[in-house]
Amino acid sequence: MQSLNSQQAAKRVPPEKVDATYRRYRVQALMSVFLGYMAYYIVRNNFTLSTPYLKEQLDLSATQIGLLSSCMLIAYGISKGVMSSLADKANPKIFMACGLVMCALVNVGLGFSSAFWLFVALVVCNGLFQGMGVGPSFITIANWFPRCERGRVGAFWNISHNVGGGIVAPIIGVAFAMLGSEHWQSASYMVPAAIAVLFAGVVLLLGKRSPKKEGLPALDEMMPEEKVVLKSHSQQAPENMSAFQIFCTYVLKNKNAWYVSMVDVFVYMVRFGMISWLPIYLLTEKNFSKEQMSIAFLFFEWAAIPSTLLAGWLTDKLFHGRRMPLAIICMCMIFVCLIGYWQSNSLAVVTVFAAIVGCLIYVPQFLASVQTMEIVPSFAVGSAVGLRGFMSYIFGAS
Repeated sequence: MQSLNSQQAAKRVPPEKVDATYRRYRVQALMSVFLGYMAYYIVRNNFTLSTPYLKEQLDLSATQIGLLSSCMLIAYGISKGVMSSLADKANPKIFMACGLVMCALVNVGLGFSSAFWLFVALVVCNGLFQGMGVGPSFITIANWFPRCERGRVGAFWNISHNVGGGIVAPIIGVAFAMLGSEHWQSASYMVPAAIAVLFAGVVLLLGKRSPKKEGLPALDEMMPEEKVVLKSHSQQAPENMSAFQIFCTYVLKNKNAWYVSMVDVFVYMVRFGMISWLPIYLLTEKNFSKEQMSIAFLFFEWAAIPSTLLAGWLTDKLFHGRRMPLAIICMCMIFVCLIGYWQSNSLAVVTVFAAIVGCLIYVPQFLASVQTMEIVPSFAVGSAVGLRGFMSYIFGAS
């Protein structure tokens, strides 16, 4: 853990260069966690696209493939809780980059594996290392962006989920076209692994620690209006406290952290219910063709991008930094749309309702993430994110 810390402060930036340096660094910091988290999705969702070949080439049953997916999901949920807490005491960019490299190594192992139980061990390892991505992302956003901007910034970061998940299929498709289906393991695992290592380098190059560690004034010194927001969280960072002590003191006893986590549990129930069952439900119950089902699923995923960006702007400007009112409005609208999605047999209507649910479901998810940054001191953000991630994946997604 000490090797991931590396918290020695950089040389102080001259006063005349502070503003320009601050603007440049925070853009670089945001891009590093956006691209880094996008890369995490590339070496996570590639496994789903490889499952037809696991069934065909390695003769794995549907039950075995389902077990593999469940193992990864549970491992990721547990890791998201633990790793995000550890990230509070680490250098965010090193922590995030190390996780990406480890995910890449696991994917290389998958490319050389044929035994079922070895696959189980490797997908569990992949789930564990996947948990190293989200904590550094929120810690970085909390360090560099004031509350009045976090809705928009959090929305921009959140679409890395959709971008990363959306580009996996084209990447693997190109890899198959170049390598051929006989090299399906290289196309499914090796190519995404190489891309992950490349983006780990980008994270190390662009990533930033806190402003003070980069030789700049703290956020509340750069933006005086932030002092009022931070007043209730003005405790000095407890350098001598362990990550576990920070979690117990500032998160476990914080009722607001539990409220936000419970909101996310219900959001994830709907989100993963749609992701997991929408294809089968449309094919078997609504008699959609595979092409029609693919279109509906595409609308569900990609419709979230504009709605997330709009919601971020609304909570910053219209709701003045209050995140939960819009989240509650969206959850009520989701309930109505699910009834329409369930009752209609029209291709157009079902597709529209699926798209609207996709628009809405990611809004409370990302708003809960932003709210998490604002209910604990900055040095406990990773721990709070970890609690929310653990609750949402273990109790919501599963």
